[in-house]
Amino acid sequence: MLYTGTDIIEIRRIKAAEARWGEHFLNRIFTPAELSLCKDRFPSLAARFAAKEAVIKVLSLPKNQSYTEIETLNLPEGQPSVNLYGQARDKANILGIKHLSISLSHCREYAIAMVVAQD
Repeated sequence: MLYTGTDIIEIRRIKAAEARWGEHFLNRIFTPAELSLCKDRFPSLAARFAAKEAVIKVLSLPKNQSYTEIETLNLPEGQPSVNLYGQARDKANILGIKHLSISLSHCREYAIAMVVAQD
């Protein structure tokens, strides 16, 4: 079976949240590896936020899901890859999901992510 999830976000929302709450916001949402990869590139951070939301939709996770349990990094070839931890990994195992494919994109104003999960 295939499961899909998509999310889109205005990049300015991530930038505004960082301006308002600073490191606290970034550390609550992104893993250290994601922050290291993206540095202060808000389009990349926004795309990873959209990825987290798309995975939450695919797995039907609760609204209080820890965002840091969903991590989007890049494979050596450059394509994005999702790592799951904790409750997110447990739910994927319950659903029998063996593989997540992800696509990220952004323009000046928006970032989008699409996730396809396969059992």
